[in-house]
Amino acid sequence: MEITSIDVYLLDAGNQREYRRPVVCRVHTDEGIFGDGEAGIPYGIGAPGAFGMLQDIAHLAIGMDPMENEVIWSKMFKASSWGLGGGGIIFAGISAIDMAVWDIRGKKLGVPIYELLGGKFRSELRTYASQLQFGWDDKIGPWKTPEEYASVTQYALDQGYDCVKIDFTQIAPDGTRLPKHDVEGIPTPKTMKMLDDRMGAVRATCGWDFDLMVECHSRTDAISAIKLGQLCDKYSCMVIEEPTIPMNPLMDKAVHEKVKTPIATGERLYGRWNYLGHFLNNAVQLAQPDASNCGGITEVKKICDMAEVFDVTMQVHCSGGPLSTAASLQVEAAIPNFCIHEHHFRSTQPDIRRLCKYDYQPVDGVYEVPDLPGLGNETSDWAIEHALKHAQVNSAKRGLNG
Repeated sequence: MEITSIDVYLLDAGNQREYRRPVVCRVHTDEGIFGDGEAGIPYGIGAPGAFGMLQDIAHLAIGMDPMENEVIWSKMFKASSWGLGGGGIIFAGISAIDMAVWDIRGKKLGVPIYELLGGKFRSELRTYASQLQFGWDDKIGPWKTPEEYASVTQYALDQGYDCVKIDFTQIAPDGTRLPKHDVEGIPTPKTMKMLDDRMGAVRATCGWDFDLMVECHSRTDAISAIKLGQLCDKYSCMVIEEPTIPMNPLMDKAVHEKVKTPIATGERLYGRWNYLGHFLNNAVQLAQPDASNCGGITEVKKICDMAEVFDVTMQVHCSGGPLSTAASLQVEAAIPNFCIHEHHFRSTQPDIRRLCKYDYQPVDGVYEVPDLPGLGNETSDWAIEHALKHAQVNSAKRGLNG
């Protein structure tokens, strides 16, 4: 079998277009089997860069055998030159091609990807409702008052979730985006009271028999994260996520030495090399690699295996489109050190849900792992027909090292 051409699409997320611009590819073969993959730079800035990078790196895969995923991955990583630096855009491109290759392998052999990864440890995945500061399902934020944070949390719990994640630092009391400098350094008493009031209202109203994950989005630094971490300890939180900029694991280590609540991080770490410092320094207890930007399924499985050596539990980060969700489910089913699956607020919205053929959603806070061959999902006809941009690559680049 041989890869003959690769289509690259910048998808239209409709009303979410300001926040989400998923970039996907479809890898075609001479046997008529195709595979889909996602480049995980879907939100904020960067989607056009991922769209261009995916076109460029696609040339490296043309003519190769999709059954040889390790060979293809190594070529993309080394021949691209920039892959050796572990940047987000290049790794998003690698991830999309790799994900599509695994999809092809599963379809060729007639099995789900989890079978190719060694088998299924579980058929159901405990799932948390993620980023409730923006809303949940049809209850749309952003939220300002402590009472609103408690209300949206209860709304998710009433749907059967027993774990939620909230960034209490993103939204100011007036509903605008809280400036980052307000949660860096030594927080003012006013800021600490805002955080305490919000977290306290969630516990006072919704109780203590569910897990509360506290998101920081690297808005905090080591100083402010320790102060916030003390509140996490007070309110018995499951984890504090991305408390510092992840490029320096010593800062997460500093937080961990002062705070009892475990640290979660990893969505902005690319490749196993960038994880090693966190593992060696015991700077992460819940690792969160993103299958659509950490190097694809080939690489995320290696990160999960390496994490097990350091007693680190895993959650495959999932905040992109439905293809990213599909890849996460396949990997999480096949690893022994799985902790919990992320279901992002944006993934509850119709404009994201229609981008794939199948609309998988959790039931009572639990995801079932699809048993269809490959990823178990594919980009929908609607998404392809309404794509904002489309490019096709059908030739190999010559003269590249690797």
